[in-house]
Parts: sequence; C-alpha cells; structure tokens
Amino acid sequence: MDWHTILRFIHITSFAAWFGTVFTSLFVLKTLEPKLTGSATDTATYPEFLQSFIKRETKVADAGFKIAIASGLLLAFFFHGWTIGVLVKSGLIILQVVLTMGYIIKAIQPLTYPCTRSEYKKWYNLFTISLSMFALVLGITFFLL
Repeated sequence: MDWHTILRFIHITSFAAWFGTVFTSLFVLKTLEPKLTGSATDTATYPEFLQSFIKRETKVADAGFKIAIASGLLLAFFFHGWTIGVLVKSGLIILQVVLTMGYIIKAIQPLTYPCTRSEYKKWYNLFTISLSMFALVLGITFFLL
C-alpha cells in the first residue's frame, strides 16, 4: 500500500473541502444580500437561516482544515521532511487563520440584520482575505516550491 499517495489524496481533498466551503459561503451570502440589507419586515427569517448555515459550514470547514493540517504534518514528518517549503506553507496557513479569525471577530460578529449594503460588504472583505490567502498558498506551493 502506498501511504504517501493515500496521505496526499487525503491532504488535497481536505484542502479542497475547506476551500469549497469558502466559495459556498460566498455564493450563499451573495444570494442573501438583498434580503439581509432590506427592510426589517423583509429580513424576518433570513438572519436565522444565515446563522444556521454558518454553523454547518464551519463544521465542514473546520474538519477540512484539521484533516489538511494533520495530513500535511504526517506528510512532512514521514515523507518530505521539514524543508523550507513546508515551513513557508505552514506559516502561510497560520497567517491565513489569524487574519481570517481576526477579521471575523472584528467586523463580522458585530453585524446585525437588516444592515446597510456598506456594512454587508464586510462579508466580501472577509472573502477577499480568505481567497487571497488561498491563492497565495496555492501559488507558492505549485509555482515557487
């Protein structure tokens, strides 16, 4: 049995699941924007729906993240070693988590609905941070290391 291939498959699919949840959330939030930035009577059930969705999305994203980290550490420990590339990718992942979580705490958690379109755009800033970091990690992984 080729453990390296199995671990790489697990690592790539879990990273893709984590990345996919971010895209899914972007599309859901874009769809809900008219309802969450409308009048108070329009938004009655949508904040609850959004909260429920985010809870479920977070479970999938957390699982993908944890499995990607664990499989990446196993790959580094058993097959690749602690090269500069592994350390750079690890640092970028840590930076992504810190930036994303910091922005969620600072800008997203205080949002109440209905809100203005300018307040709602804080969600899009979150996706800019997250997707930029994904692009940076993938770009460095595939083109520089």
